[in-house]
Amino acid sequence: MSLFPTHRPRRLRRTPALRRLVAETSLEPRHLVLPMFVADGIDEPREISSMPGVFQHTPDSLRRAATEAVEAGLGGLMLFGVPRPDDKDAEGSGASDPDGILNRGLRWLADEVGDATVIMADTCLDEFTDHGHCGVLDANGAVDNDLTLQRYVDMAVAQAEAGAHLLGPSGMMDGQVAAIRKALDDAGYTDVGQLAYSAKYASAFYGPFREAVGSSLQGDRRTYQQDSANRRESLREVDLDIDEGADMVMVKPAMSYLDVLRETADRSPVPVAAYQISGEYSMITAAAQNGWIDRDAAILESLTSIRRAGADVVLTYWATEAAGWL
Repeated sequence: MSLFPTHRPRRLRRTPALRRLVAETSLEPRHLVLPMFVADGIDEPREISSMPGVFQHTPDSLRRAATEAVEAGLGGLMLFGVPRPDDKDAEGSGASDPDGILNRGLRWLADEVGDATVIMADTCLDEFTDHGHCGVLDANGAVDNDLTLQRYVDMAVAQAEAGAHLLGPSGMMDGQVAAIRKALDDAGYTDVGQLAYSAKYASAFYGPFREAVGSSLQGDRRTYQQDSANRRESLREVDLDIDEGADMVMVKPAMSYLDVLRETADRSPVPVAAYQISGEYSMITAAAQNGWIDRDAAILESLTSIRRAGADVVLTYWATEAAGWL
């Protein structure tokens, strides 16, 4: 017999209805954002081998997937462009070209779903540069912060013109949010917001994403992305982005950085997003395919943990599927 029979927390776990009644964290379709890839020069959707169930889209399949996401009640769509290899160059010129694949894709989404969901654009050069880095390189092969900011400015205005509601500066350049904000305001796009990738770590879990976008990267991005050993530095980056005018901030990856996410949520006056990245998707998928874990339960548990840690918004490749379970 218990010494304290009146204290039985298990009473509130006895049935699904009781557990639902007292759940501290909710997961709803509106919390979820679907990252999407649109590729130039393909006739059929192309499955990404390291991310089973995720595709590089054609214009038609992009529109269908966007409509399905809207019908599922998702909070938004984050679009990445995949140019032809021959269209890449050192400056990433395709990123700001109105006829580049990402800007065409944004127009297709805007025409298809309009304001029924939030259309977000990845504002970074890495998919478009022939060296695969997120910025313009100097004579020594290092990323030049200030030259890169000018490219981000051009890219941001082009994305706003194409119909994006939120831009996602993800290159971790110093001053990127302020530079983009000024450019958008000067161009008359005062209502276009920024979801700043404020705490973006140099992670080993990005590998499948690099296949998804056909990355040309040789080496790594450790000179400008966050060191996984650091916490205070990321919180400083978050504060700087908010001071520069970020409308939302992001922690990326999500699952290995839930401590950073929690601290960011505790201090941020703006909404906080977290990105469940490609490697996180692929690990759960692979384990489930081998019969080692319950796939659907693991997906929901992982998404709930990200919400519990403080994310207002979760970017996940399972967004549409998970929304159907909620």
